[in-house]
Amino acid sequence: MQFKYFFALILSVVLFAPGLQASDKPLATQAAVDNGDGYASEEKTDRSARVPTFPLNDDLAGDLDVFTTAYEDTFAGIGSEQALGYLELVKANPGIDPWLPGEGTMITLPRMYVIPDVPREGIVINLAEYRLYYFTDSGVQVYPVGVGTEDNPSPLTHAEVTMPLESPAWYPPASVRAEYEASGQHLPRMIPAGPENPLGSHALLLSEKGYLIHGTNKKFGVGMAVSHGCFRMYNEDISRFVYQVEKGTSVRVIHEPVKVGVSGGEVWLEVHRPREDYTPEDREQLWRQVMMKVEAFQRKHPEVQVKRLAIEIAVDQADGIPTMIGEKLTQLATDEMSEAAETKTKPEQTLYF
Repeated sequence: MQFKYFFALILSVVLFAPGLQASDKPLATQAAVDNGDGYASEEKTDRSARVPTFPLNDDLAGDLDVFTTAYEDTFAGIGSEQALGYLELVKANPGIDPWLPGEGTMITLPRMYVIPDVPREGIVINLAEYRLYYFTDSGVQVYPVGVGTEDNPSPLTHAEVTMPLESPAWYPPASVRAEYEASGQHLPRMIPAGPENPLGSHALLLSEKGYLIHGTNKKFGVGMAVSHGCFRMYNEDISRFVYQVEKGTSVRVIHEPVKVGVSGGEVWLEVHRPREDYTPEDREQLWRQVMMKVEAFQRKHPEVQVKRLAIEIAVDQADGIPTMIGEKLTQLATDEMSEAAETKTKPEQTLYF
């Protein structure tokens, strides 16, 4: 299983770089429909989002869901169908073989989120969780994204969308062609639009020079660290997403593996380990980050009371699923006063001997 995973991961890595050209036809006038891979046929476009728009409940959004697998299912295939990333499914379902979960296995679909601690506007990409948040008037949409590797990391930046692209051609720079040549592969100076293009069916050009949010011809890399810094979405998602996002939309890229928030008087913690494997070193680093984050949150919200055991469990799992770790003291005080009032109003019991 490990060899199969490693082999699939190597095949999924595509080197991205600037050098793009859009289709000759204007984006807004294209008449097409998604045919299953993000590419289009000559019919009317379905531009509705493929993911739900969740209302914000204070700092929380979404709900956990379950999925019952068929015999031939894999986490990679389920992720593509359900608009979820491979790693987020793996982390949310410990002990289940991602390549052979088996017939009738119930797996968790991790669609519950603590909202990142940044302005809730436009696009927010959190590298630590491989997710893109898109804030609308109705709430938030959440998409899985592939991001840069450790050697070629995605930039932490605050940029904006400058142009939507349909059927982009890829012009790999000399440095990328040299890497291919060194590995014995020939890379053309231009790869035209189509199923073999690593930029996929659509893209959003960003003001951060050389970077895009784009589709892919390698679905397995979505929701993982595999790119040369760009942000990779499923073609089925980006082919609709480009029609929702306006030029000038804010794009904020952050790295926030620990998120804390309040919802309805409850305190929630979400922790993301960096890889599929969870090393003691990763756990120790996350524990320090969690304690710093929780202490800062308590200084900002002195009415909050947290439970250390719940925090330890959240760090031990680091599965990217929100965990309730405490409540606001004001809420607790109100509950205690209500209980005391109920006790006083109850009549004394009469005992008969």
